[in-house]
Amino acid sequence: RLTMKSSSSADLTDLKIVEADVPRPDQLKVLFRDNKSLLLKATKKLAKINPRALDSAVHAMHDQAFGFYDCLLCANCCRSISPAIRYSDVDDMAKKLRIKPSEVVEKYLKTDSDGDFVFHSAPCPFIDGDNYCGIYSHRPKACREYPHTDRSRFYQLLKLSLKNAEICPVVYAILIKLSAV
Repeated sequence: RLTMKSSSSADLTDLKIVEADVPRPDQLKVLFRDNKSLLLKATKKLAKINPRALDSAVHAMHDQAFGFYDCLLCANCCRSISPAIRYSDVDDMAKKLRIKPSEVVEKYLKTDSDGDFVFHSAPCPFIDGDNYCGIYSHRPKACREYPHTDRSRFYQLLKLSLKNAEICPVVYAILIKLSAV
C-alpha cells in the first residue's frame, strides 16, 4: 500500500467522496478562502507522492463524485472562466452553429495574453438560464475535460486544480480529502 509520509496515517486508497463532502456552489468561495492555505500545502505535498497512486486515488474520487453530483446545479465553470479554445474547437462550434469558423471567432472569441482564443467574456455565451450548454455536443475540448480530475498525471495539474477548487465543488472536495494524507 502506498501512503504519503505525513503526520496523518491516511492512505490514498482509503479516500472516498460522498455527497456530504461536496459543498454547495454558494458555499464554495467562503470555504475556499478559509481553507486556501491548507489546500496550497496539500498540493505541495501531493507533488511528492507516487504519480500512479495519486492518479488512482483522484480518478476513484472523480468517479464517485460525478456519480451523484449534477453539474447543472452549479455551472460555476461556465459562468466564471473561459477555456482556451483550439482551432479544431472553432471548427466544431461553427458546425454546430451553422456558421463559418471566421464568424465564430468574430462573434464570440478574442485572443488572450497567452495567444489563445477565449470567449469575449464570462459567462459563456452558450450557457442558458438553466445551465444547459447550447453547443454541448460540440463544446471546446477544455470544457469536455473540465475539471481535469480524471486526467492522467494529475501531479502536473496540481496548480490548476488549486485554482479550480475555487470554482468547482468537486475539485474542492477532492483536494480537501487529499489534504488528509
